[in-house]
Amino acid sequence: MFKKLRTVIYHVSDLQKAKEWYTALTGIQPYFDEPFYVGFDINGFELGLDPDFDDVLERGTQAVAYWKVDDIGNTVKKFKKAGAVICSKVKEVGGGIKVATLVDPWGNAIGLIEEN
Repeated sequence: MFKKLRTVIYHVSDLQKAKEWYTALTGIQPYFDEPFYVGFDINGFELGLDPDFDDVLERGTQAVAYWKVDDIGNTVKKFKKAGAVICSKVKEVGGGIKVATLVDPWGNAIGLIEEN
């Protein structure tokens, strides 16, 4: 059924600020940049920013998609310095795998995962 994670879409109230925020954090420029959607190609996976809240029942952290990182400790520090809030501190979940969850300035949960 599922083949791989293809796209994660974060709803944001200020598309321009969110675009700047994610560009600064990832170091990647959007490949698609329109007033209704901004898309980043993150190593073959899409991070989308959507300013439309019409179909959003409740803002917040109902679901978490985890982005693979090489150094979770430094990545958490970088996100926190940029204004993200730590929701779940870095913890090992077995097999050398570490996870953490942060919340961006628009209330979206961002999962980070480091695998050895």
